[in-house]
Amino acid sequence: MLTHPIIDQLKSLRLTGMALTLEEQIQMPDIESLSFEERLGLMVDREANYREDRRLKTRLKKAKLKQNACIEDIDFRHPRGLDKSLMSKLFSCDWIKNANNLIITGPTGTGKTYIACALAQKACREGYTTQYIRIPRIFHELHIAKGDGRYGKILKEYAKTKLLAFDDWGLAKMTDESRRDLLEILEDRNSLSSTLVTSQFPVDTWHEVIGDPTLADAILDRLVHSAYKLELKGKSMRKKKSTLTKSEK
Repeated sequence: MLTHPIIDQLKSLRLTGMALTLEEQIQMPDIESLSFEERLGLMVDREANYREDRRLKTRLKKAKLKQNACIEDIDFRHPRGLDKSLMSKLFSCDWIKNANNLIITGPTGTGKTYIACALAQKACREGYTTQYIRIPRIFHELHIAKGDGRYGKILKEYAKTKLLAFDDWGLAKMTDESRRDLLEILEDRNSLSSTLVTSQFPVDTWHEVIGDPTLADAILDRLVHSAYKLELKGKSMRKKKSTLTKSEK
């Protein structure tokens, strides 16, 4: 049987990784030195890697991360109170496996969003479904969804996402509607999935940020009590980068 029809059949069966490997093997002058089992093993490994790469691209696309960040590029040199021991635990993604939450607080420019996106990207690499969204936008989208019938569908999507990263907590004033929407989301995820929140406001001010005492108790009970807390300090890293750029001119 000719090789090219085999390649075509592999592609028609969506075994693209195996087809690519077979095409490469044809071009290798010493390929006959490998046994059938070895050649097949290379093809199977390539197919497995190809499929995992494709799944990762799909997870990253659905995550909609604001920044192209990764944990390997997090700057530990800048003095902002990064706890290396805690960061090591977060890098392992065990907190997601155990359905714990993470709260990142600190002044503007200390890298909250970057770290959140880096951890979300690591979660995607570990096989977890992830989604990043700014808190002000989620309230707006849910309000619209109630009018066009998508509200229940969106809540189900959030519920089944293993890691939700909520950015800019507290920037938008919460209404009674937004408070109840947030409680619905957190209730569906409680003890089942992980929620990451970034905020300029310290956690001890969140009761005031939420507004309604009763709903605030319910929301924070589901969010804060099972959460790791990363409190960033120091000056804005944006100012540092701006100074470096000017000095290089």
